[in-house]
Amino acid sequence: MKFLESLEKSYIIADGAFGTYYNKKYRTEELPEKANIYHEDRVIEIHKAYIKAGASLIRTNSFASNTRNIGLTVEDVLDNVRKSVELAKEAIKQTEQEDGLKGDVYVAGDIGPIDSYDSAHEYELIAKTMCKAGVDALCFETQSDTIQLIDAIAKVKEEYDIPVIVQYALDQFGYSSTGFYAKNLLRKTAESGLVDVMGFNCGIGPGHMKSMLKECFNKNYKKADGSLIYFSALPNAGYPENISNRLVFASDTSTYFSDTAADYLSLGVRMIGGCCGTTPLHIEKLKAVIESLDIKPAKLAEPTEELDVEVRDNAFFAAKKKKLVAVELAPPFDCDDEKLMNAAHILAKNKVDVVTFPDSPSGRTRVDSVLMAAKVARENGLCVMPHICCRDKNTIAIRSQLMGAYVNGIDNFLVITGDPVPLSARNSIKSVYQFDSVGLMNLIDDINSDKLRESPLVYGGAINQNRRNLEHEIERVKKKMKAGARFFMSQPAFDDESVERLRRIKEETSCRMLCGIMPFVSYKNALFMKNEIAGILVPDEIIERYPKEASKEEGQAVGIELALEMIEKMNDFADGYYFSFPFNRVEMLEKILDAGLI
Repeated sequence: MKFLESLEKSYIIADGAFGTYYNKKYRTEELPEKANIYHEDRVIEIHKAYIKAGASLIRTNSFASNTRNIGLTVEDVLDNVRKSVELAKEAIKQTEQEDGLKGDVYVAGDIGPIDSYDSAHEYELIAKTMCKAGVDALCFETQSDTIQLIDAIAKVKEEYDIPVIVQYALDQFGYSSTGFYAKNLLRKTAESGLVDVMGFNCGIGPGHMKSMLKECFNKNYKKADGSLIYFSALPNAGYPENISNRLVFASDTSTYFSDTAADYLSLGVRMIGGCCGTTPLHIEKLKAVIESLDIKPAKLAEPTEELDVEVRDNAFFAAKKKKLVAVELAPPFDCDDEKLMNAAHILAKNKVDVVTFPDSPSGRTRVDSVLMAAKVARENGLCVMPHICCRDKNTIAIRSQLMGAYVNGIDNFLVITGDPVPLSARNSIKSVYQFDSVGLMNLIDDINSDKLRESPLVYGGAINQNRRNLEHEIERVKKKMKAGARFFMSQPAFDDESVERLRRIKEETSCRMLCGIMPFVSYKNALFMKNEIAGILVPDEIIERYPKEASKEEGQAVGIELALEMIEKMNDFADGYYFSFPFNRVEMLEKILDAGLI
């Protein structure tokens, strides 16, 4: 913890960029992290240059040492990580032997972003390997959100009591590449209680960084134990030019960089250094400016209670005490929406609480869920809730879609990860999956905090009670609730086992739950759903209740009977019911409601 003691007393100057300096110095475009294996002397020399320039914290040459970026197996990646720590320590040792050291030099294990929505496990492996190798701190940098990061840090902190630095990359307007705003990133990071130093690096130059610091570093943040969370700022040298498809930084920005960055200390920064384009010269001049002006780290004000904002409750269930009724209408595969609009008219007559619209389920193109919802709301006056899945759009498109829905009066959403693209189409159609449903919920929470505080979007999640590992599903529900989910809709229940699983989820999470009801309309329909649709478990005894040869009315009568049986079994714990009628046959709903169970 000596590293944190140094921050408490004063400030720490970190090193500058490793990657861009390496490529410029050795005139190569190879991945610098591979030099840990093939050019150990180069790695040591760069670390030594930064130490001699005045850095008292150096980051290991491991920014891209992960399976997504370096193209190695997990075992080889961890070998590379161990080597990066060894070389950083060797550089400190050699510098001490050659020139002596005027103070402590710390080694931070450098971990860059891993471009995967399930990256938490790899972050954890890399971080624990660094801890075992003896780093003084962990530095997760150039991050864009907290989604996988916080889970990984929590796992590491269970085993190692080590300082953790988290730094986000921003654009000039204060947003990360996944669309999260700077202030909200700091807020979520602080709320985790797991991070010791937080701030920004990369993406912007010294001037834009200074503007962001003025906006964001205007109060103290504290951990659960009452100790301060320190601020860091490591801007780029400036902005590169694209020359022959290579990003090239101006030859010398060191004077402007050092004069501008030195002011960061008066804004509350305790750890200061450089990112892309910076060199040992930048760090040397930065240290000289700070020492010549005798700048002391600012003492920030204690956090004040934010004024309460009167929040409008836009939820489809607001002020309703009864059992809720939600009905799914599947948008058409083509542009003929006559049947759907007729179904919506029937639902409006029955005064259902909300109508939902799936987002191209099974990876098959349907009319856009948001636009279909907008038309139904406009023409029938129904409360509508489109599904939003993560499969097809990146952050830019999803933010745009959500804000477009909002200005059209749509503010309730069911957030799901989404079915994968069908195997037969994967050669021509690519999934996006920039994050999963929990990540998307965090993004909506960010939009609410940033732009819609007084009238926020309302969102919920799906429950799959049929998941083999029910404990995992319960944990997912808790994560979604933590990410702001206010309600849940389950997969259809068909038997006692499914009912008991839903009951247990309700008991352990206390979530607002609308239990799924899917009344099949025929033997053929039930058989198809059992064998063709993933995630829906249909017991044989349900199929056997349907006559193989029956009229439309007889088939629907069996479906209604089964639906009422399930409602009766779940009525003691369900907050409502989520109906999905095959072929949008919503006329069955009226007979279900007439039974008086809801």
